[in-house]
Amino acid sequence: QVQPVESGGGLVQAGGSLRISCAASGRTFSNVNMGWFRQAPGKEREFVAAVSWTGGSTYYADSVKGRFTISRDNAKNTVYLQMNSLKPEDTAVYYCAQNQKKWGITKATLMAVYEYDVWGQGTQVTVSS
Repeated sequence: QVQPVESGGGLVQAGGSLRISCAASGRTFSNVNMGWFRQAPGKEREFVAAVSWTGGSTYYADSVKGRFTISRDNAKNTVYLQMNSLKPEDTAVYYCAQNQKKWGITKATLMAVYEYDVWGQGTQVTVSS
C-alpha cells in the first residue's frame, strides 16, 4: 500500500492555530476511514480524531474536543485536521492512518491503533508557551 503523506506541521505559539493535511492514494479514498494520531517523545501513540468513510461520523479524543476539527475532501483524497487554541501539550508528531472497516464502526474501533493498517510518516507540530 502507498503511504499517506502528511503536511502542514510547524511551530506555533500557544493559543494559535494550525491545519495539517494528509494526502492518500493507492486505495479508493472514499472507502476508508481516516484517523489522526499523535506521539510525543517518550509517550505512546494516542488517538486524536477520526472520520468515517462516509464522512458522516467524526470522533475526538476528550483532550482535543472543541478545539480540533477533522474533515475530509474525497475529491482531493485528503483529510484535514484543523487545530485551534493549541497548547504546549499538543506538541507531538502527528500521523494519519487508514482503516478499512465498513460496518459496525464505533468510536472504540477508530480509537485503536491496531485497527489501522496503513500509516503516514508523520508531521511535527510544536507549540511554544
